[in-house]
Amino acid sequence: QLQASGGGLVQAGGSLRLSCAASGRAISNYGVGWFRQFPGKEREFVAAASWSGAIKNYADSVKGRFTISRDNAKNLVGLEMNSLKPEDTAVYYCAAERLGYARTTAVGYGYWGQGTQVTVSS
Repeated sequence: QLQASGGGLVQAGGSLRLSCAASGRAISNYGVGWFRQFPGKEREFVAAASWSGAIKNYADSVKGRFTISRDNAKNLVGLEMNSLKPEDTAVYYCAAERLGYARTTAVGYGYWGQGTQVTVSS
């Protein structure tokens, strides 16, 4: 089970840190990712990290502003979001996949957390 937290309301230019805690299974060998969903739209890729964290992928829209991290000892995944923009407003989801890859598509992620709302005001 994945539990995402850390969402909230922030002004444009501000920062938020999302966390995703895994319980019931160790995810140290899993690839992990963050996705977001806008109202009426499909989930879109935000960031992903391989099992070791050595490979990280980012959507172009967040590159240089967001940083994915993981602490395998604590079974935690983080998403540091800086220089937030109103267009980052969405529900953010964490996900895990068993092969350890930093996948950039939702297909292949077999485990999903509940979403956490991020709202960026202008």
